[in-house]
Amino acid sequence: MSSDLRMNGVRMAREEGVTADSYTENLIGTLLAIFGNLLVSISVSIQKQSHVALAGNKDPRQYYYTKTWWSGLMLMVLGEGALFVSYAFAPLSLIAPLNAVSVISSSILGFLFLREKWKAQEFLKRYILTFLGCALTAGGTYLFVTFGPNSHEKLNAENIVKHVIGWPFLLYLLLGIITFCLVLYFYKQQNANYLVLILLLVALLGSVTVITVKAVSGMIVLSILGPLQLSYPIFYVMFVCMVATIVFQASFLAQASHLYDSSLIACVNYIFCTTFAIVAGAIFYQEFNHEDVLHICMFLLGCAICFFGVFLITKSKRKVKAFEPYVTMDMAKGIPTIHNKGWAVQPDYNGSFSYGALENNDSVAPVPLPVDQELSVSPSPVSPCQPSELKKD
Repeated sequence: MSSDLRMNGVRMAREEGVTADSYTENLIGTLLAIFGNLLVSISVSIQKQSHVALAGNKDPRQYYYTKTWWSGLMLMVLGEGALFVSYAFAPLSLIAPLNAVSVISSSILGFLFLREKWKAQEFLKRYILTFLGCALTAGGTYLFVTFGPNSHEKLNAENIVKHVIGWPFLLYLLLGIITFCLVLYFYKQQNANYLVLILLLVALLGSVTVITVKAVSGMIVLSILGPLQLSYPIFYVMFVCMVATIVFQASFLAQASHLYDSSLIACVNYIFCTTFAIVAGAIFYQEFNHEDVLHICMFLLGCAICFFGVFLITKSKRKVKAFEPYVTMDMAKGIPTIHNKGWAVQPDYNGSFSYGALENNDSVAPVPLPVDQELSVSPSPVSPCQPSELKKD
């Protein structure tokens, strides 16, 4: 009797130790993913600002000669590295939805970089959806982080091989290959250039990408902290699959960017890739095997709220206009001027580098042009010739 009680106590102590270790690793992975997404958003904004500054100032230098662009690149490398390492600590189903942090930070940074002045009513009308989307996305992120899977195994070569040859993953891989071939046939042969089809190809490839990224990252971290895993062939198989799927994903995303708006692509791609990544993590790494129904439902609810929040954020972004009206200018001392104060016209580019192009804002009343001189109509001199004399001539 005493031996049974001792065995039960040892088993409970082990389970508590494993739970504590899993919680610590999940916390490390979550913080790394949030930090990486923030750095990536900041780096993209810095690089975009560098491009815009060069074009607006008509600087003949290439973008890679500027310190701003290189600082953005360094931040991007650091952010992607943090994201890569985060897969080794936290479950795949927990890391993938955290890309919503990048969407929130990008919208906030885009708002901070704006230099336009808006009235309160116009400001709320334009950004109310963005604020609501950010709030929903933040709330959904809290839900799926709180109720997400809280345990995962050590990613050594033996465990990865066991998952690769398991029937759940083989069945998932077979269905994924069949679906990918059918969608690719309709896209290439039937010219079905629908955004859903293109991003479905990206998501199918992305599900394999996240599986291989987690395997490669876990084996590298485990090799640093413990026994070496890089000598096993499965590491190089996973590494080649990771690189190949990333390259094809980039190719399909580039094709989609030529056909559709970037905001729409970002929204649909986030929803598709996150969904397939969660499914891949549940099948390959069996991340939800030890979770109860309540936690799974709350996790899915948090993901759904994030999806809706990202939809609202991307929906509120301004559409690019094909036509930009030009201002009417007069000339004074060789300088283009407008309005009655004689200000030199050099408007902000606002997404356009055409000289004199202003944003079309229908809510702003037109400013009347000044009248420098009044037109005086002098009577024409009376011709001595009468109409009758003209007829005679």
